[in-house]
Amino acid sequence: MSMDAIVAGPDEDGIADALEAEGVDVARVTGVVSRPALEEAGICEADLYVLTDVGQATTIPIAHDLNDDLRTVTYARETIPEFVKGQLDLAIDPQLMNATVVAEELAG
Repeated sequence: MSMDAIVAGPDEDGIADALEAEGVDVARVTGVVSRPALEEAGICEADLYVLTDVGQATTIPIAHDLNDDLRTVTYARETIPEFVKGQLDLAIDPQLMNATVVAEELAG
């Protein structure tokens, strides 16, 4: 079974490449992440949404609104705002776990 993921935000720690190395089909969204951008990237069919910019945390509720079965992950050094934590499946700091390990766990 293949997995589809969307990685939104800058990807300085290489989570998108690590996911692709695990066989995950990855769509990237950069710049301001909006509902139309998420829809165009395939959020309605995606299995996983990885946000690397917590400044755009409001996209997590939007992503869930579009896809109830979506797993949401932040892969960022900053702390996720409280208002989003209830809709977030996992928050990981790249300084604590490298992208390869995270991708293996998410794809497995």
